[in-house]
Amino acid sequence: MAGNMRPQVIQLYKTLLHLGKDYPKGYDYFRGKLKAAFLKNKDVRDEKEIELLLGRGQYIVKELEALYMLKKYRTLKRRYYPN
Repeated sequence: MAGNMRPQVIQLYKTLLHLGKDYPKGYDYFRGKLKAAFLKNKDVRDEKEIELLLGRGQYIVKELEALYMLKKYRTLKRRYYPN
């Protein structure tokens, strides 16, 4: 039943791991928290609940991307406008 969701879950995990490389507190901190979050929900079998968790994970991906873009923007702004 929930076996067809497995590739999506693995892809989300890989995406979050990749995004964690630039995390402000460090990659090891991020990886530990990510692994704990995924292990907490490892026994979920209901397909609706898995879809809900995947949606929440995609939201976190978007938030992390926005955080990194804001960091890059601020760095560029500081570089070209010193005040």
